[in-house]
Amino acid sequence: MSFQEKRIYRHPILGQPDAERVEFTFNGQPVIGLEGEAVSSAVFAFGIHIFGHHNADESPQGMFCANGQCSQCTLLIDGIPMKSCIVPLKRGMDVRSLEGLPSLEDLPGPDVLIPVKVQTRVLILGAGPSGMAAAIELGKAGIDTIIVDDKDRPGGKLVLQTHKFFGSEADCYAGTRGIHIAELLAGEISEMDSVDIWLNSIVLGVFSDGTVGIRCEDGYRIVKPEYLLVATGAREKSLSFPGCTLPGVYGAGAFQTLVNRDLVRCAERIFVVGGGNVGLIGAYHALQAGMTVVGLAEALPVCGGYKVHADKIKRLGVPIYTGHSIIAAHGNEQVEAVTIARVDDSFSPLPGTERTWEVDTILVAVGLNPIDEFHRKALDFGMKSMIAGDAEEIAEASAAMFTGRIRGLEIVAELGSVRVSIHDELMEKAEILKSPGGEVLPYSPPEESTGVFPVLHCTQEIPCNPCMTICPKGLIGTSGHPIMGLPEFHGECLGCEKCVAVCPGLAVTLVDFRNSSDRPIVTVPFELGEWLLEEGMEMTVTGWEGDVLGKAILTGWKYAAGFPKTLLLKLETPAPIACRTAGVVIQDPDEIKPLPVPLEAPLHDTAVICRCERVTAGEIREYIRAGIRDMNHLKVLTRAGFGACGGKTCSTLIERICREEGIPPEEITPFTDRPLFAETQLGWFAGKENDDE
Repeated sequence: MSFQEKRIYRHPILGQPDAERVEFTFNGQPVIGLEGEAVSSAVFAFGIHIFGHHNADESPQGMFCANGQCSQCTLLIDGIPMKSCIVPLKRGMDVRSLEGLPSLEDLPGPDVLIPVKVQTRVLILGAGPSGMAAAIELGKAGIDTIIVDDKDRPGGKLVLQTHKFFGSEADCYAGTRGIHIAELLAGEISEMDSVDIWLNSIVLGVFSDGTVGIRCEDGYRIVKPEYLLVATGAREKSLSFPGCTLPGVYGAGAFQTLVNRDLVRCAERIFVVGGGNVGLIGAYHALQAGMTVVGLAEALPVCGGYKVHADKIKRLGVPIYTGHSIIAAHGNEQVEAVTIARVDDSFSPLPGTERTWEVDTILVAVGLNPIDEFHRKALDFGMKSMIAGDAEEIAEASAAMFTGRIRGLEIVAELGSVRVSIHDELMEKAEILKSPGGEVLPYSPPEESTGVFPVLHCTQEIPCNPCMTICPKGLIGTSGHPIMGLPEFHGECLGCEKCVAVCPGLAVTLVDFRNSSDRPIVTVPFELGEWLLEEGMEMTVTGWEGDVLGKAILTGWKYAAGFPKTLLLKLETPAPIACRTAGVVIQDPDEIKPLPVPLEAPLHDTAVICRCERVTAGEIREYIRAGIRDMNHLKVLTRAGFGACGGKTCSTLIERICREEGIPPEEITPFTDRPLFAETQLGWFAGKENDDE
C-alpha cells in the first residue's frame, strides 16, 4: 500500500490540498499522511479501513460519522484513546488500534497552560453557515464576538458541498458552490476587528454559572458571554439493520468529509440508503469522485429531496428504488454486499422482493437530529441564548444562512447601540428558504424546431431563481412566486448559455437549430470531469427523469464563462429528441445489476443499536416488553448510552423501537444530558503554570 493508493488525484471541482507529507506509524507500520488532516483520514487513505475490534464481541470497527459524534473511529493516539476523526495529524504520531481495553497507566498529560477565563459580549458555537452569517451582522455592529468551531477551517458542512446552491441569488449566494460560499463568508469575517474565530476548539459544556467550557489547542478556556448563540448544526441519524456497524457503512456526511474535504477515495461501489437531499447529493458527489453508485433506496413512495437532485443522478445512470429499504449489510470484516427489499405501508419488508448487490460501501442518509443540547442547558441555567440553523430546524444551508443572519440582527437589536429593525420580509424569506419543495407540475418540452432557445427541465416548485437573475435580457421569469415559482422562458434568446451554467440542478439545456434542422446541437451541463470525454464519441442521452432517449455525438465541450468548473457539452442530437434531452448516461447498466439470487439476511433483532457497547435491538426490545420506560434505567441494565458518544447515536434508535412497540412518547423518560459532551483528559482542566509569568 502507498500514499497514493486511496487518494483522489483527479476531481472535476476540487484542487489538491496544500499540505506537507509527514510520516507517522499505525500499529508500528510507517505510514505517510498530510499534516493537519484528520488522523482517521490519513489512516483510511493508506488503505486501512478496519481500525480495530470491539472488546465486547471482537466485531470490526471503522469510521461512521467522521464528525466526532460517534466513537467507532477511536484509536490510541500517542497512548491516549481518542476519536481519530477530530485529531489533526502531526509528524511522528504513534497511532494504534484499540484492541480490547487500553491500559490507563502512565498516560502522558496534555502539554497545555492553566485554564483561562474569557469574557465576551457574544459567543457563537459553530462556524457553519448560520454561525458565520450571524457573526457578520454582529461584526457590522462592532459587537465583540467569538466564534468557536471544532474543525480546522470555518464553513461547517459548506466545505463539503461541491454543488451549486439553490435559493435566492441576492440573499444566499444561489448558483454558487458551497465550498466557495464558505470562503466568501470567512473572508468577510476576517475583515471585522470585533469578531474572533477559534478553530480546532471543542465545546465541552454549558454550566450553571453562565459559563461555557471550551478545549482549545493551547488549553482549557472558560468563556462568560452576555449572549450565547448555538449554531452547532445537526448530527446524522443512525439506522439499525444487521451489519450496520461494519466498516464501510458510513453516514453520508462522513462520506462527503472523506471525499470532498480530504480527497480520500474511500469506496469503489456504493449503495445509498435515503432519498432526501443529503442522500441524493451524496450519490452525486460519489459520481464526481469517479465511484460507481449501484443504486439508491428510499422507503417512501417518492424521494423527499428536491426532484431536480433525484433527476440529476437518474440521468447519469443511477437507479432509484422508492418504496424500498435496506434489509442487511453483508460481510465479515467489512461490507461486501447489501440487500434491500420492497416495504409495505408500515415499512415492513415484503418477502420475495429482496435484491442483493456487491458493494464495498453503504451510505446511510436517513435524516438529521439537531445538536441543541447546549442551547437547552443554557436556558435551564437562565442564560440569554438563541439558536439558529440546523440546530434549530433542519433545512438547507441557504436557509441556515438566513436564519443565522436574523438571529444576529436580533442580538444586535438587544445588545447594540444602534437601532436595528427586522422586517417581516426577512422572516418571510427565511420561511421560503426552509421549504422542502412544493408541488410537482406537469411538464411538456417545447416543440420549436428553429432558432436557439433554453429548455427548462424543472418541474417542482422549490426556492431557486439563479436562471432568472442571470439572463442578460431578462427573458426567464415566472408567473408564480418570484422564488418558488417555476421558471418560464419567453422571447428571443442570445444563446449565451449562462442559464445552462448557473442552474444548481443542472436542469437547463440549450437547443440550437440554427445550423441544422435535422441534427441540432444541444448544450448540456456536465460536472464529472473532461477525462471522461472524447470528441466524436457516441453518448446515450436521457430525458429530464433519466429515461433513455437515444444516441448523440459529442462534437466538443468547453468550460462555462464565469463558471470554470462547469463543462458545457455540445451534443449533435436527432431533432425529434433534442428538446427532451437533459443529460447523458455515464454508468453502464450491466455493471450495476443485482446478484441473480439475493443473499439471506440475518434476523433483524441481531442489529446493533448501541455502537459503543454493542447492544442489540433484541436486547432493547426484551427490556421494553418487560416494562422498562426510563432510558436511564435501560442504560444501567444494558449499558446502551454509556459509551464514548454519550448516547448521541443510539437514543433515537431506542425511541424508534419504543414507537414500534406501541409505547406513547410521553411514557418514555429520555437520557439525562450531562456535561462533558466530549471526552477530555483531566489534565486539560489543571494545565501547567506559565513559566514566562
